[in-house]
Amino acid sequence: MQRDTQVFNLIQQELDRQRRGIELIASENFTSLQVMQAMGGVMTNKYAEGYPGRRYYGGCEIVDQTEQLAIDRLKQIFNIEYANVQPHSGAQANAALMLAILQPGDAILGLDLSMGGHLTHGAAVNFSGKLYQPHFYGVTQEEGLIDYAMLEEKARSIHPKLIICGASAYSRDIDYARIRKVADEVGAFVMADIAHPAGLIAKGLLSSPFEYCHFVTSTTHKTLRGPRGGVIMMGKDFENPFGLKDVKGNIRMMSHLIDMAVFPGTQGGPLEHVIAAKAIAFGEILSDEFTLYAQQVKRNAQAMAKAFMEKNYKIISGGTDNHLMLIDLRNKNISGKKAEQVLGHADITANKNMVPYDDKSAFVTSGIRFGVAAITTRGCKEEHMSFVVDAIDTVLMNADDNAVLLNMKKQVNEWMQQFPLYPELG
Repeated sequence: MQRDTQVFNLIQQELDRQRRGIELIASENFTSLQVMQAMGGVMTNKYAEGYPGRRYYGGCEIVDQTEQLAIDRLKQIFNIEYANVQPHSGAQANAALMLAILQPGDAILGLDLSMGGHLTHGAAVNFSGKLYQPHFYGVTQEEGLIDYAMLEEKARSIHPKLIICGASAYSRDIDYARIRKVADEVGAFVMADIAHPAGLIAKGLLSSPFEYCHFVTSTTHKTLRGPRGGVIMMGKDFENPFGLKDVKGNIRMMSHLIDMAVFPGTQGGPLEHVIAAKAIAFGEILSDEFTLYAQQVKRNAQAMAKAFMEKNYKIISGGTDNHLMLIDLRNKNISGKKAEQVLGHADITANKNMVPYDDKSAFVTSGIRFGVAAITTRGCKEEHMSFVVDAIDTVLMNADDNAVLLNMKKQVNEWMQQFPLYPELG
């Protein structure tokens, strides 16, 4: 079979792009080489509907072992009783979890997308806003912190079946205990979506949701530094409150309902090559090396936030507890869309983002989001954050000067050479 040089040339171009630029998209990271090798391995050939020891296909004795290893390692990371590693993405993890515990039309309460929430937390364009009755809480206008009083008031008013906590553009820790208290009062489940801070939670650098939240979902490719995918977890399994029984008349546990909601409820055969890569990443997370990495992520984020504030950039909530920050650019007279574009011209990758109480559309936005997980993987330390912030500021303050942008691109490319990425690949 002839080698597809066109596609492999594009893959090489993407590797070159990743190597030469400053990657600040908060949802991205760089996996280890062994994670990528597993992703491209022979397990991509195996179809394995079902679960370890309970497959609908033969020849699954090896993939059963890798999937069980991924499950066991994830349970060890968070000291939990239950984990499902099959969801293809964080969005599908959320969809399956909701299918397991909700009926169409049930009320859900999540953080508003425009306030830092996620599409799958009830946005009108998403399944979560189409199948269920979405309601939202926000952040305070003055401080940019979650408005827990609003959350509690809404919960008592609408009696949601599910309260969702977690965010895609919120830089502070979350008070899971307070949310669980009001959930118990109104009879709601609590789901924590920890897609962004999971790696920091894993190492005890942020509050753990497992004591207070019935269910926890996450992606595996952000601060967990694994392959793209999702997981569903529970600190403790418990009897389902719906009275559902098996053919023998036994009450089925919540783990059974979730497993059934993943397969066959929302997806077919699991991606066993991705699950093998998840198992490798989870093993890496259990190492002391990852502990040092997570600590460095937090230090880098705080150093970056401090450098931005010294240049009079407005960080929503006034700082960060995790790996990211959301910046309101209105006092800099540039939109998030324009900022993303011109930073791209200098090989600095970030994404435009709405800020709380934004006066611009989601296609333009007043803000931009930065995360440090990827550049920390490259080897950046606190002392390097000043160059990054200076480069961003130079670009944004000279957004219409092509000569400045080209010069900064050259500086960025040269600077990033000290942080090699996948040297084994040549």
